[in-house]
Amino acid sequence: MAQATFQIFRGDSKGGALQTYTTDVGEGMVALDCVHQIQAESAPDLAVRWNCKAGKCGSCSAEVNGRPRLLCMTRMADLPEGEPVRIEPMHTFPLLRDLVTDVSWNYGVKKKIAKFAPRKPDAADGSWRMQQEDIDRVQEFRKCIECYLCQDVCHVLRDHAKHDEFAGPRFFVYTAALEMHPIDTGDRIDAVKDEQNIGYCNITKCCTTVCPEGITITDNAIIPLKERVADKHYDPLLWLARKLGIGDGETGAGA
Repeated sequence: MAQATFQIFRGDSKGGALQTYTTDVGEGMVALDCVHQIQAESAPDLAVRWNCKAGKCGSCSAEVNGRPRLLCMTRMADLPEGEPVRIEPMHTFPLLRDLVTDVSWNYGVKKKIAKFAPRKPDAADGSWRMQQEDIDRVQEFRKCIECYLCQDVCHVLRDHAKHDEFAGPRFFVYTAALEMHPIDTGDRIDAVKDEQNIGYCNITKCCTTVCPEGITITDNAIIPLKERVADKHYDPLLWLARKLGIGDGETGAGA
């Protein structure tokens, strides 16, 4: 068993600073284990949010050495040996205390997205017919644990604080799951363009990089939504069709 040094942020919305702690680190320990051990040994008032300790609830999101991570999935053996481990709260959301941030803004964003609207069943028994490939396409998005690490790393929110204008990668994943669902009839593309402002995203793929569930956020959710926005609002042939009053000038939202 070896000793490790930790620099943990202590403070609240009025201010704070990194404080240094040392604790023993044993085989198989994760950062959350060390934080709990520091609580037990020398900082009983240290605030940290956690729940499952299995990487499935998204509660213990923080920043370790400047990178958004789940504390319970950050193995000490994977961090640079002999260097202090810096643990800070997520920078994108208001600080409550120590490592705990207020992520309630995300709940308001989700409420504004049009809910699932299934078409009428295809059969008398209330079932639908759909292709397996269409089902597989949205299954990836269902893995999201709403840890909001993708929101934390997104430069539009983190560096430019566009919370009033930009939904963020988590909710592009959520919207894509609805838009690509084989039985959904909703059309959220206008909202993706004008309310969620997907155009602010310059597809740096930083959200994909930090996702603990391995969701390919940029390639499989954001880019397809950008393509649908382009098809509906910027396709010159559709623009001409609208001007001439040919058809409805719309693309298939659920395609």
